[in-house]
Amino acid sequence: MDVKKIRQDFPMLQGSAGNKPVVYLDNACQTLRPKQVIDAINGYYLKSSACGGRSMHHLAAGVSQDVDQARGIIAKCLNAAKKEEIIFTRNTTEGINLVAHSLSLKPGDAVLISDKEHNSNLIPWQMLVKRAGVQLKVLPSKPDNTFDLDRYQAMLDHTVKLVSLGMTSNLDGVSIPAAEVIKKAHQAGALVLLDAAQAAPHQAIHVRGLDVDFLALSGHKMLGPSGTGVLYGKLALLDRLEPFLVGGDTVASSTYETCEFLPVPEKFEAGLQDYAGIIGLGAAFKYLQEVGFDAIQKQERLVNQAITQALKDLPGLTLLGPADPAQRGGVFSFYIEGIDSHRIALMLDQMAGVMVRSGQHCVHSWFNAHQIKGSVRASFYFYNTLEEAELFTSNLKKIRKVL
Repeated sequence: MDVKKIRQDFPMLQGSAGNKPVVYLDNACQTLRPKQVIDAINGYYLKSSACGGRSMHHLAAGVSQDVDQARGIIAKCLNAAKKEEIIFTRNTTEGINLVAHSLSLKPGDAVLISDKEHNSNLIPWQMLVKRAGVQLKVLPSKPDNTFDLDRYQAMLDHTVKLVSLGMTSNLDGVSIPAAEVIKKAHQAGALVLLDAAQAAPHQAIHVRGLDVDFLALSGHKMLGPSGTGVLYGKLALLDRLEPFLVGGDTVASSTYETCEFLPVPEKFEAGLQDYAGIIGLGAAFKYLQEVGFDAIQKQERLVNQAITQALKDLPGLTLLGPADPAQRGGVFSFYIEGIDSHRIALMLDQMAGVMVRSGQHCVHSWFNAHQIKGSVRASFYFYNTLEEAELFTSNLKKIRKVL
């Protein structure tokens, strides 16, 4: 992979922050967008701006065709059996909420999650506990924050009807053994929903090979537009679910008393859709396929290895997750005792244009349970370089000397 050439596709990497270069290490929050995706989004507004799926004129027909093409690209990339198994959402959060509201779990049924879940895969289930009397079971991680498969197996009793887990943690970059998790859940009679917001940008996902029941992802974390996402579901399961949001474009017909819902996926895609965003999301998937996930992972690990090595002896630094960077993918998350994480992040930006995330990263539950105020999270993507890694580590060392 020619990283220098790839970086030319990203307009943000051609600019600067004042007299400093843009060193973007906040990719777990949101990635930058290549011009191919930007052009696809702009193309909708420049060439059409019409409403797909409703009107008969040729502009509307063209939009419908473009949306259908994007659905097909994404279905192929995820190895879905049918493109109808791809539901367009605004983000991972909406996809998880769709399942939570539509699955018809009963009082006494249990949902099993891990102790490192993003709020998007925690709060919907907490609300279901209040609303429907569902149980919520939380699986503790091992001391190094890796997945405890033995304890998971022990918690899979007859009450667990759904296992909902982050495929890769935004806290520390650690991935779960997804195939084994799904196999054991199915043996116990439970369905599985994977939060793939942090996994889909970095690894090839084959939903049929995994045999996962539902999978949610966000476009903005994988080069796509903000406010776009996907919920994948097995067609037979989606057919049985009641729609979460209803109204325009979800029904074939209605009377004052009844309605007839459209088939999957239309019954889940209520109202006017973000056509430009969906088309842009299809372009993002296509771009990632062309780069290749093996090359993506190789570059991320190269950068993470360099940063981990450079900072392994920094006084007071505590790394979240396992020491081996290969187990943390594109994330280096840490805190320094006695120094506010936000202060470190601001100084990195002000000193060298190095942009990282600070705080509790929407995993407040884990930080509160461990009595840690927050962390600084540097997260990498395939367009990040060893030169950027050196800028980050050298400036962090300077900060440590003065704080």
